[in-house]
Amino acid sequence: MKHYHLTKQFLTYENRVDWHNQALLYVRLKRDRSIYKISEWENLREAASQIKLHTLSHIKYYIEQFFVNATKNGFIVHFAKDFTEHNKIVYEILKKHNVKKVVKSKSMLTEECGLNSFLENHGIEIIDTDLGERIVQLRKEHPSHIVLPAIHLKKEDVAKTFAKYLNTDPHNNDPVYLTRNARKHLREKFLNAQAGITGVNFAIAETGGFVICTNEGNADLGTTLPKLHIACMGVEKIIPKLKDLTIFLRILAPSATGQAITSYTTLYQKPNQDQEVHIIIVDNGRSDILKQKEFRNALKCIRCGACLNTCPVYRRSGGHSYHATIPGPIGSILNPHKNKKEYWDLPFASSLCGSCSNICPVKIDIHNQLFLLRQKLKDYKQFPRYIFSFMNIIFSKPDNMLISHKIIFFLRTLIPNFIFRYFFEKKYQRVLPEIPKKSFRQIYKENYYDKIK
Repeated sequence: MKHYHLTKQFLTYENRVDWHNQALLYVRLKRDRSIYKISEWENLREAASQIKLHTLSHIKYYIEQFFVNATKNGFIVHFAKDFTEHNKIVYEILKKHNVKKVVKSKSMLTEECGLNSFLENHGIEIIDTDLGERIVQLRKEHPSHIVLPAIHLKKEDVAKTFAKYLNTDPHNNDPVYLTRNARKHLREKFLNAQAGITGVNFAIAETGGFVICTNEGNADLGTTLPKLHIACMGVEKIIPKLKDLTIFLRILAPSATGQAITSYTTLYQKPNQDQEVHIIIVDNGRSDILKQKEFRNALKCIRCGACLNTCPVYRRSGGHSYHATIPGPIGSILNPHKNKKEYWDLPFASSLCGSCSNICPVKIDIHNQLFLLRQKLKDYKQFPRYIFSFMNIIFSKPDNMLISHKIIFFLRTLIPNFIFRYFFEKKYQRVLPEIPKKSFRQIYKENYYDKIK
């Protein structure tokens, strides 16, 4: 029930909830306007889905092909079965090069592996260079969104954070002012960095190269200035051919932010002169998902965040309520596979409306998978069982339903409507409609049933 309690905390700030909902809805509508300009959008979705499905079905072959070609290109490739091995490999590489200062671009995998805290505990400074990531890092928070890590914060929050850590004016919340100060702060970090760590958006088996997409150019600075570059990727990031990349680049940016393409799309084919590049390919539970046919599709995810932007539950509960690295609908599938006991509640934090499935650029049947997961996780449910037994009695027979209706309408005469609604809204933060004076059954009987009879 952790999601419920965290959501309850988020809902106590009503104005912020409304703002959060509208901000994400704006991104969703921007996405819609963007794809309407692409006449072949559905064809691109289908092609991307089939490519991903084919790759996952032959993942061993494509991993081996990527390893061979990447090694030929001069990259040093490592394999990690879980987050512990991943963090250990990163640390050993940094230790070998006597690195004490690291800059990192946005990487959900390193967040998943808890790399920041691991390296900090070993005396290494690691700075997130994506602006949103840097803001939440300064605040000692986790990202609340895959693409928009600080979407839960207002500019006033950022102004206070920068005033505390960057000595800016706490009363100046102008975005241009804040961004310029962040740029000045981060530029110093880039110039002094001894190594750069990045994620990977796509890895191409055919060429052995990989691609990083950003809108701020921070990944390019972090990988060209230092002499050491470590790229971390999940096994699902591999695609077969270079020509497949054109399809994914066309669907990624419109789905994520409503752009035609990301501002910086960089293909890394071989290390720069006098540079050492390591690629770490991580499993961390992905093989377990791959073995399950009904859930394999979840690994097609390209981390665009579109399902979060459209989800009515995510928009009104905030990313931190999911208590996981990847929040929202797709996170509600991926996280329980890694730890059922910790994340059993996430599949239940969904209306199953299907909007996430409709918007997914690689056609993951998200709402169907959430429904299936609910069945598999029923033994972990901590809801009071008497509630379900009681509801079963009411809904199983029409006569019981009729009796319950009569009881509710009888209570309406005893308890004023506004008192009942106020109590419910205050306790559960849910807006209830007013109880009507007559039930549908009564209205139907008065206006239609007698006439038909």
